[in-house]
Amino acid sequence: MKPLNAILIFVLVGFAACESDKYRRAADKEVFEILNQRSKQVLGSNASTNLVSSRTGNNPGSVTPSEIIKERFADSGRTINLPQALEMAEKNNRAYQLQRETLYLSALSLTGVRHQFSWITTSSVDAGIDRGTDGGLSGDSQISLSAQKMFETGTAITATVANDLVLYFNGKPKVPDFALKLTQPLLRGAGAEMASEILTQAERDVVYAVREYSYYQKTFAIETITEYFRVLQSKDAVRNSYSNYLNLQKARDRAEAMAEAERLPKYQVDQARQTELSARVKYLSAVESYREGLDELKQRLSLPLGEALSLDDTALTDLVKAGLTPLTINARSGYLVAITNRLDVLNEVDKFEDAQRKVRVAANNLKPGLDLVIDASLTKQFYGSFSPEEFASTSGLKLKLPLNQLSERNAYRTSLINFEKQMRALANELDGLRENIREGVRALERQKENYFIQSAALELAKQQVEVMPLLLQNGAADIRDQLEAQADLVEAQNDVTSAIVNYHVARWNLLKNLGVMSVEGEQFWLKKQEVSGENPTQGGEEPEGLPQVVTPSQVFGEPKTDD
Repeated sequence: MKPLNAILIFVLVGFAACESDKYRRAADKEVFEILNQRSKQVLGSNASTNLVSSRTGNNPGSVTPSEIIKERFADSGRTINLPQALEMAEKNNRAYQLQRETLYLSALSLTGVRHQFSWITTSSVDAGIDRGTDGGLSGDSQISLSAQKMFETGTAITATVANDLVLYFNGKPKVPDFALKLTQPLLRGAGAEMASEILTQAERDVVYAVREYSYYQKTFAIETITEYFRVLQSKDAVRNSYSNYLNLQKARDRAEAMAEAERLPKYQVDQARQTELSARVKYLSAVESYREGLDELKQRLSLPLGEALSLDDTALTDLVKAGLTPLTINARSGYLVAITNRLDVLNEVDKFEDAQRKVRVAANNLKPGLDLVIDASLTKQFYGSFSPEEFASTSGLKLKLPLNQLSERNAYRTSLINFEKQMRALANELDGLRENIREGVRALERQKENYFIQSAALELAKQQVEVMPLLLQNGAADIRDQLEAQADLVEAQNDVTSAIVNYHVARWNLLKNLGVMSVEGEQFWLKKQEVSGENPTQGGEEPEGLPQVVTPSQVFGEPKTDD
């Protein structure tokens, strides 16, 4: 290849790359303008600017399969805390990225629909020129430029300018042909609602996408912090199981010493050894459960499974210190809050309105087509005798009789059925929401009481473990009692950790289902979030004693009896 040709190819490739990048930036600019406008209307804040992340820019070929394979084999190590885990998950999680791209594409699709209602220009050049033996030019050579616009009222305007280039070469330039055409539907397709249906739906689809993305963000954040705390819970269980295994080793040593001194039967030594082995198995099981949970968290963070990941325990320590962050609301008040705040429910309400509108549009399509058509054009003139008053115009009505409307009939009947389906879907969504809130309120109350029960059980278990060696020494208990007390302590320790985590998980999910969960700010998972309709007189403090349990009659809704 000659050097000059190589340079030319390099310049052309560079120019093409610059042009494609310009189009990408233009698309991003228009999309973010749309999303910012809709986000302010729906959520009161601007949209995120990192909806579409790219490793390759405009050059997908720059990444090879071997690079991705090598990346997933990484085996480095790191320690992260909960805020870092959230940041990594939001940045790297593949499902999260898919949601961002879905939101971006909904707005990008809207730009295409909006373009249909803007001025659209097209141009063409047809050239076929011959020179005869006499030196004259002949042939057909015409350049044309047209502009079209569809208005939201249904009006369509087309303007066309065309000229014959042969006449210029022959020295007889002609005034360009100019034609203007206006079409206005009067029956089918008439009116803003009918003519702009495709634009209306595209605009509303962006609103739905903004709501769905915001709801997904909250759901994803709650799932991430829940998974993080579950791993810390497993980590705590590993420590407790290991401590229990060491304590049972000591108990077995004491049992063997007492058996040698003939102060303990041999079968009780065997019991101690059996319990020690069982504790070893439980410890190994706890380790495996922790590792499995950690691997699942790595996948959420999109980290290679071979990476040695360690979690900072501070978040669990702070959660335990915080205790039961109060949230006291009844099912009825919660349902009223959720109806006005749940973004996915608001989407279902709006989709019900969409289905109603589409019935009207489909019914309109059954009407005959009757359009008002106006044409105007300049008469063919040369520049030497040009007179702008010489133009031709026509106007009239264009009628399209509905002789075969099978597809329109079917579309109308389908729209009616779709409306019925959407009406049922809305009712089902509202019923599901109410049940969801009822279950959330009950689950929160149940986890709250469970925490108090497990805390009381832990205190009793600690007392039993402390006193058991003395009882065993004095012959007031046997080795089985000591082993059972030690097992009860480990179970109580795990149960208390589980109870505090379960309470907060129930609280986070209830706040999300109410539509008022805020996932912004530092340690949002610990903060009390105000809810309309909440009863401030009830708190999460631990009671003096356990609350009274409900009676079966109260559960069944039966009248109270004297006995």
